[in-house]
Amino acid sequence: MQIIISPAKQMKPTEDDFGPLSQPAFLDRSKKLVKNIQNLDYAFLKKALLCSDKIARSAYDNYQTFDFARNVSPALFTYSGIQYQYMAPDVFTDDQIQYVQDRLWILSALYGALRPMDGIVPYRLEMQTRIPDSLYSFWSDALANHIPAGPILNLASEEYAKCIRKYRPVIDVRFCHNVNGKLKEKGVYAKMARGRMVRFMAEQHVETIEELYSFHDFNYTYSPHDSNNSVLIYIKK
Repeated sequence: MQIIISPAKQMKPTEDDFGPLSQPAFLDRSKKLVKNIQNLDYAFLKKALLCSDKIARSAYDNYQTFDFARNVSPALFTYSGIQYQYMAPDVFTDDQIQYVQDRLWILSALYGALRPMDGIVPYRLEMQTRIPDSLYSFWSDALANHIPAGPILNLASEEYAKCIRKYRPVIDVRFCHNVNGKLKEKGVYAKMARGRMVRFMAEQHVETIEELYSFHDFNYTYSPHDSNNSVLIYIKK
């Protein structure tokens, strides 16, 4: 079983001595993408990134001097958003690091499909950004074809998951709340639970979907009544 997750906007190079163990598989494509971005003027890039002047200026300056070999650190430790905070990879054991290195894929607008220990440099880019063309078209089926055969557990946001589901079936995981009789996901809580599920899988060395039924962090409980072969539903008590 393979697992897909989203990247995070928040990024910071790691400061410890634990460096990358692998290199991004699509590095040549990433370099081409950066060259395309470097040819954009500041106003266009700011509009495309849909962010503040401060963030846009920082991103623009970063791309103008982008160096794929400078301040490189493992992807799993470089992303620092909510999902990664609750995954807490900094306290993974060596066996758990190896587990995710063998099964986990971080989908990235700039780097494509990353192994956790692939070395990356901080950047600002989302899959939905048009610079000026669609990044979904740029990556096409390359990411889906790169992930090994077998079931794919989707713990990514739809922005990134559709890079894969268009070409291969995935098993979605939804962490829901019962709101007036309807099951709804709440963004922050879902991100927290996705991170903890990755940690649960690494701790338990999960190999099958059935082993996920016992996950119950944050009082989420698997609901067989609401689940099927393509989606696992967890409901918060």
